[in-house]
Amino acid sequence: MSAGTSTSGIESPYAWTRLFVSLLLMTIGGSGVYTVSVVLPRIQSEFGVARGDASLPYTAAMIGFGLGGVFMGRLSDRFGVMMPVLLGAVGLGGGFIAAGASHNLWQFSIAQGLLMGFLGSAATFAPLAADTSKWFSRRRGIAIAICMSGNYLAGAVWSQVLRYYFDAVGWRETYFGMGVFCLVTIIPLAFVLRRASPDQPETMPATAATLAPPARIDHSRPLGLSPNLLLGLLCVASVACCLAMSMPQVHIVAYCGDLGFGPTRGAEMLSLMLAMGIVSRLISGWISDHIGGLKTLLLGSVLQGVALMMFLFTDGLASLYVVAALFGLFQGGIVPSYALIVREHFSPAVVGARVGTVLMCSLFGMALGGWLCGAIFDWSGSYRAAFLNGTAWNLLNVCIVLFLLWRARGGRRPVITGHRAHPA
Repeated sequence: MSAGTSTSGIESPYAWTRLFVSLLLMTIGGSGVYTVSVVLPRIQSEFGVARGDASLPYTAAMIGFGLGGVFMGRLSDRFGVMMPVLLGAVGLGGGFIAAGASHNLWQFSIAQGLLMGFLGSAATFAPLAADTSKWFSRRRGIAIAICMSGNYLAGAVWSQVLRYYFDAVGWRETYFGMGVFCLVTIIPLAFVLRRASPDQPETMPATAATLAPPARIDHSRPLGLSPNLLLGLLCVASVACCLAMSMPQVHIVAYCGDLGFGPTRGAEMLSLMLAMGIVSRLISGWISDHIGGLKTLLLGSVLQGVALMMFLFTDGLASLYVVAALFGLFQGGIVPSYALIVREHFSPAVVGARVGTVLMCSLFGMALGGWLCGAIFDWSGSYRAAFLNGTAWNLLNVCIVLFLLWRARGGRRPVITGHRAHPA
């Protein structure tokens, strides 16, 4: 370990400890979002509402999760990541307890959206991804991928844990227990993150393919664009790719039912898809450390489009399992690539808010895509048109990434003079 690394903490043993604490925090924090789909049938029965009305808490949680990411990101930029995580512990713990004590659907929805989504889960998503990016340089891609795997782990872990306790002790008692659990686990873990992030040189590390010194980045004109224009393009790309991504994830169970295989097979395919998504995030993180965030995003987006097209020609049970696994393997690394791109091209002083904004758009894309796929199915009577629609949105994402790569190659090619690099 170099003297600079030991002093600053970049890629030090503490940085790795901090990373795995962040992974644990993201896994615990994700319970606030993933619990909604598991409890939905019980909420419908408890409050005597229609299935559509019983879905409102999920919508509230997702909107709160997305908007809260921007707020928590700004808070992290100003006060450090420990502050939003502590606030998230209070929001998540209090939200579970308030939701468990709710007397009607509106009280439950407010607890899910405001406390558990906006103040709770949001604090353990974008801020942790942004903070992780500041503690790594050569292994930044894999570090972000490991951290953001907590989001998928939350879905895999909590759906099974909560389903067991809902059956064993009841949903209200489980919510109370989860509230206490979040408070007593998140708060101590948050103090591991109390150290301020290290100062890192404002340069892009040279890849293994070049012997040139690192090129200094001009954060006032990333890729030769204004920061707001680049952020806007990333947001549109994020919405487009996640709108496409949501279609198999949200509707695979219903799709299997329509084909006559039953919802159990569809649930198994969804679990397989999420499991392969974790593998994908780790592989994509390793790849991004070698080729950069933009090229990794392009690779994932192209492969996701291929998998979407494969759904159009697949109606057998065995082949659907294969396509579901491939889809999870192809798309899992896309969202972490956005966090890496933001870190590569924006100042570390604003990376929390920028990452929060882009990830908010990805969540909105997921929410919009799930609804749009159902609406197209209602209109056409088939998922074929819905998958074609998703493929078109995915193509828009690919076009934006190709444009940004063109800017990176032609618009911002560095000119090396001595030990400094100046943009052309």
